[in-house]
Amino acid sequence: QVQLVESGGGSVQAGGSRRLSCEASGNSYSGYMGWFRHAAVKATEAVAAISISFYTGGRMSYYADSVKGRFTMSQDHATNTLYLKMNSLKPEDTAMYYCAFRDGGLRYGDPLRSDEYKYWGQGTQVTVSS
Repeated sequence: QVQLVESGGGSVQAGGSRRLSCEASGNSYSGYMGWFRHAAVKATEAVAAISISFYTGGRMSYYADSVKGRFTMSQDHATNTLYLKMNSLKPEDTAMYYCAFRDGGLRYGDPLRSDEYKYWGQGTQVTVSS
């Protein structure tokens, strides 16, 4: 069982930055972690994902085209926390952001596919105003 707690959401002006955190706890130590977002009247969208070992750190990172060059993931191994640094934010980045985790290998081979993930956090809202 893995528990995920996101934090760091809030309101920001367009062009600004925000850093989201996802603290993981439980008894799984390798797999994939992903960030997804859901905005009103839109489908859930993948943001980024990383193959992860809580012992040795992430090995591969994946980003959606819509955030490449603006969003970056990083890890704090001491606290099992995954961060999502979001720069150059746009109003269209407004959404509820969720952290997700799956242990082991991918079922469908796509780390940016939401149904790859078994465990989800409660979400943190990011609102970008123009």
